[in-house]
Amino acid sequence: MRNWGRRAARFLGLALLGWVGLSVLLVLMLRVVPLGGSMVMFERKVEAWRAGESLDIRQDWRSWDALSSQAKLAVIAAEDQRFPVHHGFDLVELRRAVTARLNGGDLRGASTLSQQTAKNLFLWTDRSWVRKGLEAWFTLLIEMLWPKERILEVYLNIAEWDDGVFGLEAASRHYFGVSASQLSVVQASRLAAILPNPRGWSASRPGGHVLRRSVWIRRQMHNLGGPAYLDRL
Repeated sequence: MRNWGRRAARFLGLALLGWVGLSVLLVLMLRVVPLGGSMVMFERKVEAWRAGESLDIRQDWRSWDALSSQAKLAVIAAEDQRFPVHHGFDLVELRRAVTARLNGGDLRGASTLSQQTAKNLFLWTDRSWVRKGLEAWFTLLIEMLWPKERILEVYLNIAEWDDGVFGLEAASRHYFGVSASQLSVVQASRLAAILPNPRGWSASRPGGHVLRRSVWIRRQMHNLGGPAYLDRL
């Protein structure tokens, strides 16, 4: 019985080491390879298939230089203003979220762009402790193995912006009929504004909440110092 227990523990240890090694190699490989898909895209296809519907995924990879600086800044201003300085987890926002919850407020998100990139690329959208644990692992890996520019580049290329619309290029053409390099400040701020609910809100036909949020984002972009803030990456 003891020998069986030792063999099982040894097998589990080797399996864990193998999984760690493979995940590190995967993240290293994806540091330089253009991405044509993500696990969230796959999840949406499966959801549509299970519902008996068809879903065309629209996503066109664009390199860092082909992505609007206004859009890069808008997403940082909206989602993660300490992105250049944290190491994957924003402890300031996390403390604020916990304090707000303990004081009887709603539970609010404190996920960084690094965490969102890890989730969108490698995992799924359902909330669970297992997914959060894996998200933390992949967040640590991309923060250690990718530069900040790469993290933001990947995020902007795989983020969901509507049903079947993924990435800044597809979103720019879907909502405004322009390429990702031609977005104006207003257009970029509206795209950033709908990220919390991309399948429920519209950047081209914004309701009052999206309009107010986009105005706030533009104000934050100005407070951050404009596109020069990207030099901190």
